[in-house]
Amino acid sequence: MKSKIYNFDCLVIGSGAAGYNAINRLTEDKSKKSALITEGVMMGTSRNTGSDKQTYYKLGLSGDSPDSVIAMAKNLFAPGSVDGDNALVEAALSPRCFLNLCELGVAFPHNRYGEYIGYKTDHDPFERATSAGPLTSKFMTEALEKKAKKLGVKIFDNLYAVKVLKQNNEVIGLITLDKKTGEFVLFNSPNIIMATGGPAGIYQNSVYPTCHTGSTSLAVQAGAKLQNVSEWQYGLASIAPRWNVSGTYMQVLPRFVSIDNKGKEYEFLADYFSDKYDALNNIFLKGYQWPFDSNKVLKGSSVIDLLVYREITFKHRRVYLDYTKNPFNLKTIDLNKLNDEVKTYLVKAGAKQKTPIERLKHMNQPAIDLYKSKGLDITKKYLEIALCAQHHNGGVAVNKWWETSVTGLFACGECAGTHGVSRPGGSALNAGQVGSLRATQFVINSKRQGISNSAFIKIANKELNNEIKFVSKVLKNKDNVHALIDEAGKRMSDYGAAIRELANMNKAFTLTKKDYEHLNQVGVKNKTDLVSAYKYKDILITQMAVLTSLLDFAKTIKKTRGSALYYQKNGKLREGLDEIFRFIPDDGKSKGKVQEVSLVKNNFKVIWRDVRPIPQEDNFFENVWRRYREDKNIF
Repeated sequence: MKSKIYNFDCLVIGSGAAGYNAINRLTEDKSKKSALITEGVMMGTSRNTGSDKQTYYKLGLSGDSPDSVIAMAKNLFAPGSVDGDNALVEAALSPRCFLNLCELGVAFPHNRYGEYIGYKTDHDPFERATSAGPLTSKFMTEALEKKAKKLGVKIFDNLYAVKVLKQNNEVIGLITLDKKTGEFVLFNSPNIIMATGGPAGIYQNSVYPTCHTGSTSLAVQAGAKLQNVSEWQYGLASIAPRWNVSGTYMQVLPRFVSIDNKGKEYEFLADYFSDKYDALNNIFLKGYQWPFDSNKVLKGSSVIDLLVYREITFKHRRVYLDYTKNPFNLKTIDLNKLNDEVKTYLVKAGAKQKTPIERLKHMNQPAIDLYKSKGLDITKKYLEIALCAQHHNGGVAVNKWWETSVTGLFACGECAGTHGVSRPGGSALNAGQVGSLRATQFVINSKRQGISNSAFIKIANKELNNEIKFVSKVLKNKDNVHALIDEAGKRMSDYGAAIRELANMNKAFTLTKKDYEHLNQVGVKNKTDLVSAYKYKDILITQMAVLTSLLDFAKTIKKTRGSALYYQKNGKLREGLDEIFRFIPDDGKSKGKVQEVSLVKNNFKVIWRDVRPIPQEDNFFENVWRRYREDKNIF
């Protein structure tokens, strides 16, 4: 089998907002020959997802509220298990990256004097958040893509990244698979920037678009360390189509309904809440307390998430939102019986209409239009929901230049693990732009060079032969890959998502490892579906890494934090909930540590290290300027 070989100084993998930003900056500089590799230009989370008001989190740029880079860095650092240098960089470069998007045409709102006004988002003590609407990341990707076309960026479409090639822990290139032909394509390059998104494919219940699965195992197999991969963000979302039901989708107070396999309906919140208006208050709060938050379980709105989970997982019912009628057979909702926070919001919004759909039409007609554009009319039909994985706060471990523990391999966007236990809403969009800028700054100023093609071929041939043996077996086997992917995703959603119990996680890890050991039994229809076999492999490796992290956390920390609940028999239980929801609240002692997971000799190894503190630089101008003249303060 003969494979094409291309030579570049740097490769960018992924065509989302982070990937396009990286390749644009590399191409503009012109000092490095660079190319973008993508499984599909129109694929990915950035382009195909959003929320009620998708948020971009940046330094405050309006009004008289005091803000500073250090203040923002401290807010990013505060949730715990965050490295201070990453937090400082994300704060410092947020204005530059945000304004770059504005200049490219992303319509972030400003007032008549040019101030980019903001609002408070979750975990945000200031009003740093802004939005271009429910499709902010899509608009960002499209604007960055438009610039890429103007720059004449070199793009290799329909190539799936299979394996990073190394020599002495340094990147030398990449093996990719052409999705259309089933042939391998090789790249000789000393630098690779991964912008492949989060590992969406490991869960069945997921808000990620179906076209996005992630490629975290690419870094794992290269020997790169992962960090905080136990830390996710879960929340209520519709499953067909996949979309967050946050913001006004909850604030208009829809009816929650479950339906059993005989078609019988249950308004199950009434079984838990003795006070109907207490239930309504909690439904409303899910709007901006959207992520499942373990701090809001014993007292707070996250009980709604657990009640939905219970209906689906324990009672085997399907759960829906009904916008056509008020909850609990209420003909009208008496605003005076709601708490002050909810009442004040609805009154200010003028949301006094009789039904949820009328209130939604008044407050946010685009929210209705969005579902219509995806083939579902929520003015007439129920909206099916579940507790879904939405964002990975952990990921590939990176330094202050977003370089991994493998020299020449960088990670930015959601595949990079720069977030800790929790994060301000919208900080992920900023982190993707900042991380991709930092990685390119380092690559542009690096003197690393690729190896000769003859030396490259000697190393690549061994790895390529292994891949050829794998696909040869896969092509001979009976087509079963998609059923296996569904099985693996369901297992992870059942045992390794928001609700985590030690025995179940051990069971999941054992079954996942067994599946991986029988990987050669996977079968596909033809060469054009070979990518599915590689995606299944990626899912299993990433699931094992995540489950290793979860099991270690349950055994060592034993407490619950962030957007997940770890069962502990001696923990606390909110009255009326099932035993599996008993947990020990976090005491904050683990906030100063980062959990790292890596693949060492075919086994996953876990270590805990101290977080890197927020740097305290000598910012005396003359000293910074002198160093900048010497090397632009790179390295």
